[in-house]
Amino acid sequence: MNRELSKCIDHTILKPDTTPGDIEKLCAEAKEHGFATVFVPSCYIRLAASLLRKSGVKVGAAVGFPLGWATTQTKMAEARQAVKHGAREVDMVMNVGALKSGNHDLVKKDIRKVVRTVGRSVSVKVILETGLLTDAEKVTACELAEKAGAEYVKTSTGTGHGGATVEDIRLMRRTVGDRMKVKAAGGIRTYEQARALLEAGADRIGTSAGVQIVSGSQKE
Repeated sequence: MNRELSKCIDHTILKPDTTPGDIEKLCAEAKEHGFATVFVPSCYIRLAASLLRKSGVKVGAAVGFPLGWATTQTKMAEARQAVKHGAREVDMVMNVGALKSGNHDLVKKDIRKVVRTVGRSVSVKVILETGLLTDAEKVTACELAEKAGAEYVKTSTGTGHGGATVEDIRLMRRTVGDRMKVKAAGGIRTYEQARALLEAGADRIGTSAGVQIVSGSQKE
């Protein structure tokens, strides 16, 4: 098993029909393979945190998911409760409409307030939803996320607006340099895809196919 690859994977299940049994399976897989984080629906964060206690695998929360248009106060409350229940990473969806309409101040404040709500010990990743943005908008979004104090920029929610591409990862990496980290997510299902995205500059891979990906790495 490629442990270095496993440490780059956020093992994810965010389907509307997710059950407690699904969470138990996800967490068992995360412990077995040594994944970085599991991302689960908010109602299951406490369960996942209890299953992963002392395992070294973190629990992540999706905030403002999947559309990003929740008010800042709502995102702050969601993030605060997630951390209280055991989340140590927060992936928040940017307000895409605000960005596209030129309301950059709202975008930046939205991110900054979530970052300040969760505190320095919790990583915040900003989901740009790159499939809805022009290249210029992707650059602007990265710059706003950096100014707001986020640790990562992330490509996509993976809910139907396009997924991670090598081109987008390269663009995001050029924009943030080594000042931020980059997460690729959306449609990543094979080892070859994951490897290409990591080589392009991604630090993390968000996927529901983590086991399939690390199994593929063993064939090389």
